[in-house]
Amino acid sequence: MKLKLDENLDARLALLLQEAGHDVVTVRDQNMRGSEDQALYERCIAEGRILVSLDKDFSNLLRFPPKDTSGIVVLRGPDDLFPTMRILVRTLIQALANDAPTGKLWVVEPGRIRIHEPLDI
Repeated sequence: MKLKLDENLDARLALLLQEAGHDVVTVRDQNMRGSEDQALYERCIAEGRILVSLDKDFSNLLRFPPKDTSGIVVLRGPDDLFPTMRILVRTLIQALANDAPTGKLWVVEPGRIRIHEPLDI
């Protein structure tokens, strides 16, 4: 699957996803550091990439509706240290082997994924 990692994620996490066979780019790779959330959201839609972020703002279904996206994934752990993020990314990799977040918001937590369907407004 095609993914884009937000700048708030350690670039080493991209390697884990690439080793699992995913096409991964980072905000850093594309010189988008400091971009507004809306610009990043729109770029992911245009590129057909799943956005993976720590930014809780992306879990706001009204502001960033996942309906027309390849999916939005927000990682939520007790901290943002690399060992914790590695666990969350491995959980994501397992989920991506069976399903895709197309048109949905996935909130990845230790040991589970909460799936939010788009709102019909």
